Amino acid sequence: MKIILFPSKISHYSRRVIASVWQMLLLGIVLSSFLVFLSGCQGITQKDDGVIHLTLWQAINPPANRDVFEKLVDKFNQTYPDVKVESVFLAQPHLPKILTAVVGNAPPDILAFYPQITGQLADLRAIIPLEDWLEKLPIKSEISPNLLEELQLDGHLWSAPLYTSNIGIFYRPKLFEAAGITQTPKTWEELREVAKKLTIDRNGDNRPEQYGIVLPLGKGEWTVFSWFPFLLSGGGEVLKNKQPDLTNPGALKALQFWQQLLTDGSAMLSSPERGYEEDAFIAGRVAMQITGPWTYITKSTVDYDAFPIPENVAQATVTGGGNMYVMKTTPAREQAALKFLAYVLSEEFQKEWSIGTGFLPVNLKAAQSEAYQQFINQKPWLKVFMEQIPLAGARPIIAGYSRLSDSLGRAIEATLLGESPEKALKIAQERLETIWDSN
Repeated sequence: MKIILFPSKISHYSRRVIASVWQMLLLGIVLSSFLVFLSGCQGITQKDDGVIHLTLWQAINPPANRDVFEKLVDKFNQTYPDVKVESVFLAQPHLPKILTAVVGNAPPDILAFYPQITGQLADLRAIIPLEDWLEKLPIKSEISPNLLEELQLDGHLWSAPLYTSNIGIFYRPKLFEAAGITQTPKTWEELREVAKKLTIDRNGDNRPEQYGIVLPLGKGEWTVFSWFPFLLSGGGEVLKNKQPDLTNPGALKALQFWQQLLTDGSAMLSSPERGYEEDAFIAGRVAMQITGPWTYITKSTVDYDAFPIPENVAQATVTGGGNMYVMKTTPAREQAALKFLAYVLSEEFQKEWSIGTGFLPVNLKAAQSEAYQQFINQKPWLKVFMEQIPLAGARPIIAGYSRLSDSLGRAIEATLLGESPEKALKIAQERLETIWDSN
């Protein structure tokens, strides 16, 4: 028997139906292997002691940051005896487990995750809107307004910010000094030249012992996230009139720039889907790394500093946020979950969380507090990321973002492996147009 998926004569509607069937089949397979995990988590919520027991799923990394979060959850549990929050670490793969739990009617009460899944969760009616709750919350005026604007979709606020941050470039000052570099690069061309100077082949075997910069190999979200500041700086976009637009000049320019770094021989590629790892930077095998203030680099003993993403058409970066969703359960459980969200937005939580992790506070009073200002003064590199907040753009939170990100990630990966940027983006665009459902 010969099976052909998505032949050219099948209608767009039929393709969507077939795609949905396959998606449900895959979710069913994941669900069958995930029942033990779900039953274990749900078991937490079944205690009958007059206290509302809530499950909270989070994927906070590295472990040091997770420890800070767990201590703050414990503090909430001690302060509010009528609500008990049990924090559960969600291992990879994250998204299939979350969607499986929703489809299987076994979601957590609270989900801490990145905002790009908002559209999917809203379409599944798995989360509750928060705008009415936030409007009545006394500390609403303490929350940075632009962060709330980025989280709105179709007239609703679907999540509350746990933290905010953005991407810059960390570098090794001693390696810069050894290469005779006295100023950090401010433009793409300057970054390219600096990367060349920092690339050193000591024994002449055409395999440098030290590279200028590391680029994330892979098609996952980290790769897309790391490339997004260059897309925005180049004047690019990924959506136009709610339709995918990956072949625009700015996107092509940003992808060509990454390829130029590789062609120059001044960039090394990370291990596949491990672009966030910093071992090469810490060991001195690379002099620059694209990442944010949460990085383990700041907890290492090596010399380091940071500078903003160099500009092309404009200076830009991308917001790296973590958000809290209240999953649709029962009114009593949802109200208890909202009590925890109010605690997360508070000056107390945000101050302790930001000082402990390096993420930027979403509460303005926390950011202006004496304790946080002292923390900033001790870590002047952190000001780079604070000053970039007004320049930060956001990745879309539409329902189709996972498809958009996957196609874009494939184009970036293909380019880093030798494909022409034009062809990689063209293939990604055509793939999206085949499966896209306007949001």
